[in-house]
Amino acid sequence: MAELTPAPGPARDLYDLLTGDDEARVCLDIPDAACREQPISFLLHLASLSLTKIGDGLADTKLVLSWLLSVLGAPSYIVGLLVPVRESLSLLPQLMVAAWIRGHAVRKWFWVAGSLIEALALGLMALAALLLEGAPAGWAILGLLALFSIGRGFASIAHNDVLGKTISRTRRGTVSGWATTVGSIGTGAFGLYMVLAGGTRGTAFFAAVLALAALLWLAASLLYSRIEEVPGATEGGKSAVAFIRGEVARLGQEPDFVRFVLARALFVSIALMPPFLVVLSQRSEGAGIRDLGLLVLASGIAGGLSSALWGCLADRSSRQVMRAAAALAGLVALATGSLALAAPEALALPLLLPAAVFLVALAHAGMRIGRKTYIVDLAGAGRRAGYVALSNTLIGVVLVTSGLIGVFAETAGIGATLLLLAALAAVGIVLAGGLPEVQHPD
Repeated sequence: MAELTPAPGPARDLYDLLTGDDEARVCLDIPDAACREQPISFLLHLASLSLTKIGDGLADTKLVLSWLLSVLGAPSYIVGLLVPVRESLSLLPQLMVAAWIRGHAVRKWFWVAGSLIEALALGLMALAALLLEGAPAGWAILGLLALFSIGRGFASIAHNDVLGKTISRTRRGTVSGWATTVGSIGTGAFGLYMVLAGGTRGTAFFAAVLALAALLWLAASLLYSRIEEVPGATEGGKSAVAFIRGEVARLGQEPDFVRFVLARALFVSIALMPPFLVVLSQRSEGAGIRDLGLLVLASGIAGGLSSALWGCLADRSSRQVMRAAAALAGLVALATGSLALAAPEALALPLLLPAAVFLVALAHAGMRIGRKTYIVDLAGAGRRAGYVALSNTLIGVVLVTSGLIGVFAETAGIGATLLLLAALAAVGIVLAGGLPEVQHPD
């Protein structure tokens, strides 16, 4: 435990305001040399993450990119590939690159490089939206989304390690929570603009939105490069094959990590709920640019209202945050699925389905913060990169196979699918209940 007092100044004052930290001298689980720089590091993490989260809202795969491909006349099967490509390709390569990243004592530059790749992909998407249409536009944007996702994978691995080296254990959830809140406000403002503007929007509008998102990532990479990162250990910087073999071989010796991965795999069900709720909404009300704005606005409000609170709660018990978020999403899926099967006419009640989407978005924000905080604190400095890489790779495999849920929905219906997802979340809650506390272990 370090007890170096950070230098007073505006950064320290803002840091204290955001963290409620009256005893900022105490730093847990970070090098002594990083403690004095923690207020500046906290604010740089917050600013860069906030910009990328606003960018994520502007280029949301489930909403904005899907809508854009429809405007461009791309085939529906390409639209259906957006989410699997976005999620799985940001996770699957991580175990391969983690060993390479681990071989470098300073890892922030991998986050910077990954963010530059994401900015490039978004900028090229904007050009594709202006110059192409139909299937060529769809395939071009899908390919660029794959490039974007690979860049995201690099950034994800590096961020968790840099966060663990520069921010104290009881402050990591807070920085993630505040960043998500700021990002949600920006996303909500974008949604509100679409709601108020209404009408129709052509490809030039979406190209401008994607170009703006690219600029946000460029600014974020510049800010992140200013973080003062203390060089870390490079053990584990071996070949990818040897690294993978070693990580898998250690699973039997780390039952808490295995239980976490199993619970996280079941909690993927929460991410799969929104599209089915949106399908129910579209069937009852139709779709328009104002409807897209309402969905984006609901997502922004949900994150803005909850993420800072989720982050603070995660610093107390990220295990319980995961369970609470899963319980909320599971109850929503149970209720809407039951209505879809027993009383489908009730789904036409005003704001019922928008409220369901809002609550699931609320739960999803909590789940993301909870599980990210949990794995960083569970791993400690020596195992952080390996834990994150292996966990993300295994979840990437789960996401690839999650397309089977769509097949189930085609045969059993949306109502039964929501009940299945609720059941998976419930099993995850039980598994997570057996995880140890890592924020304040006995």
